[in-house]
Amino acid sequence: MVDKLITVKTKIGEYLVREDLLYTDTDEWIQIAGDVVTIGITDYAQKKLRHIVNIELPEVDREVRKGEVLATLESVKAIADVYAPLDGVIVEVNEELKYSPDIINKDPYGQGWIVKLKSTGISLKLMRSSDYLEYIRKREGIG
Repeated sequence: MVDKLITVKTKIGEYLVREDLLYTDTDEWIQIAGDVVTIGITDYAQKKLRHIVNIELPEVDREVRKGEVLATLESVKAIADVYAPLDGVIVEVNEELKYSPDIINKDPYGQGWIVKLKSTGISLKLMRSSDYLEYIRKREGIG
């Protein structure tokens, strides 16, 4: 399956949303493959942060609860947390980000993934791409 990207145009920019992912209201994307969930931040979030210069990654095998901080991103503009969208155990972190955190800016939906969790719970508050697009529009004052 070819990933389909949808562009949201606002007064201040364009943001890409992948149609095959799920999203949170704190701008994480989620890809589910069995009981392993890959998590990253959206194009919208990385563009709001601008140039990401540092990341604090969690330890593998750490148990996390929905809503806990998974990682902290530092950009030239701000510091932002990445939150767990569901309960789970961290099974992998993207070690490349330690050396090149700006990969998130270049490829937020691909090489810029942040962590993989083995899920122990499902979140009912995940949005489909169409809902996330509408969420961005409302935040940008065009919905």
